[in-house]
Parts: sequence; structure tokens; C-alpha cells
Amino acid sequence: MMAHPQPGLRAVPSDLPVYPIGRDERLDGHSFVKWWYHRWTSSRTFKLASWEAQGMARALFDMAQSESPVGTIPADNDELAVMLRTDARRIVDLRRQEFGPFRGWRPCLCDGETRLMHPVVLEQVRDAIERRDQRALSGEELAARKRLQRLRDGLKECGLVEAALRDPVLMRRMDEWLAENWKKRRGSEAYGAVILHARRQNWF
Repeated sequence: MMAHPQPGLRAVPSDLPVYPIGRDERLDGHSFVKWWYHRWTSSRTFKLASWEAQGMARALFDMAQSESPVGTIPADNDELAVMLRTDARRIVDLRRQEFGPFRGWRPCLCDGETRLMHPVVLEQVRDAIERRDQRALSGEELAARKRLQRLRDGLKECGLVEAALRDPVLMRRMDEWLAENWKKRRGSEAYGAVILHARRQNWF
């Protein structure tokens, strides 16, 4: 016997594509999403849609950046009506239009919820996330280089020989040991402690 869904619950289609960005992903305030205006002005939506539809389309693109998951919008007509400052019946009509504001938006699955995704918006979001991650990585690498240089300078003042200071494996080991075992500000005491530890461990 076929089971019926409980009242108030909607059956979620299982054949929808799964949105590739999780809900925990966010674009911080320093991230920006590129707007490819040449691509937009050469699109059929720009050429054939009304000015009203174009304005709504751009609004949906922008609002999707703050939604969860980022880059999606609700599939619910009532929610969309609030976002576009209209009513649900108008949303139904807009979603039927070939060159309306919902052109290109397709249903997808987000943690079991049906939402709408757009391939161009997804591409923009991925680009923004990649650029943000590259900036973070660059910042971490710069901080690590500066920390290692301070380590070398401090160890040199403590009398460590130049050959040891030029050993990248030794410097990394000593830096990792300090990170795990020295929670205070690094000074001569810290550098003396790590030299002593390195000698006991036969790192030299």
C-alpha cells in the first residue's frame, strides 16, 4: 500500500541536481561577486525581456548572494513574492514567462530542500569563493614566512649556527614545537627552550 505524505509536508523530487555549495559556506563582507556586464548585455534576457523583468532578474542575482546556500533563491512563490515586492499570483505568471526574471533558474536539492539555482550565479559564486580562499591562503603564507624569519632572527641571537638556521626542515620542526608548547610571547626564553628540545631530540 502506498504511503501518503503527512499533512503540511511536501514530497521532494529525488531526481533533482544537488546544489554543490553547502549551507555553511558564506561570502564575508570583504568578498565581492563579479558582475559580467558584457555577458549580461549580450544575453537574450537583456535583449528580449522588459525593463521590469530585467530589474527583477538583477535583484534576484544580487539577493541570492545572501541566501543559504549562497547563490540560491527559494522555490516557494510566497517567499519569492516578498523578495520581489509583489504577490504570489504575480510570481506564478512571472515564472511562466520565457523572458521573465526567472529565466535560467532551475530547481535543485539543498539538504533535502528544493530551491532554485542559476548556472551563471553559481559560476559567479564559485569564482568569488575561489578568490577569497586564494587571498586567505596568501595571507597565511605571508604570516608563516614572517613568523619563520622572526624565529631565525631569535635563534641567531641565541647563538644557533648559520647552517642550522638555513635548514628548512629544522626551522619547521622548531616552529611547530613552539606553536604546540609555547603559548606565551616568543622571546629569548622561548628560543632557548626550543633549542634545548631540538638537541634532546637529535634534530641537529
